[in-house]
Amino acid sequence: MREVFQQELQEVQNGLVDIANLVAESIEKATRAFNESDVSLAEEVIAEDPRIDQATVALDELAITILARQQPVARDLRIVVSALRISASLERMGDMSTHIAQLARYRFPDKVVPKSLRGTFSEMGRLDVEIARKLAQLLDNEDVKLAEEIRNEDDKIDALHLSVFDKVLGETWKGEAIDTVDATLASRYHERFADHAVSIAKKVQYLATGDWVPES
Repeated sequence: MREVFQQELQEVQNGLVDIANLVAESIEKATRAFNESDVSLAEEVIAEDPRIDQATVALDELAITILARQQPVARDLRIVVSALRISASLERMGDMSTHIAQLARYRFPDKVVPKSLRGTFSEMGRLDVEIARKLAQLLDNEDVKLAEEIRNEDDKIDALHLSVFDKVLGETWKGEAIDTVDATLASRYHERFADHAVSIAKKVQYLATGDWVPES
């Protein structure tokens, strides 16, 4: 029974890695669609989001089955409960990717943000993609150095997020109301994507080391 239990725990971990890879693919396509005004790619992201949702539901069902049948304790219990919380965050990351793609679709053939902000959003997108890839690696190998790198890159996104607000609220901003709304929403989606990744990274670091990283 113990061997079966360990196999099930490994299946949970593998499932999380698979979902994280789907999320990384989603944000990579979404940011390209956003920055390049690629409506086909945006539609692809939107169409594939249910795949992430279905994968998280399947993983949650497995975790709940393990809780009911195996009644894990101590670290094993923390692993299963953490998996439920991590899958929820991954699902929300997929949603953020979809929201970014939806903005690209709604504004096609125009680009979502004015030229003055495109460099900022290009960098935010690059950082989100990098974070997503590192998160998949972290879930696979529990290398806590990756958790620190994710937090550092999240700090950069936070700074870019604030710079967007400074821009759209500044006296020199010449965008229309819709430009202000789109830029604000897009920046928020990028920022929230990274925040969910940081939340997951903290949980993985805690499982790997036993040390909880407090909110900054």
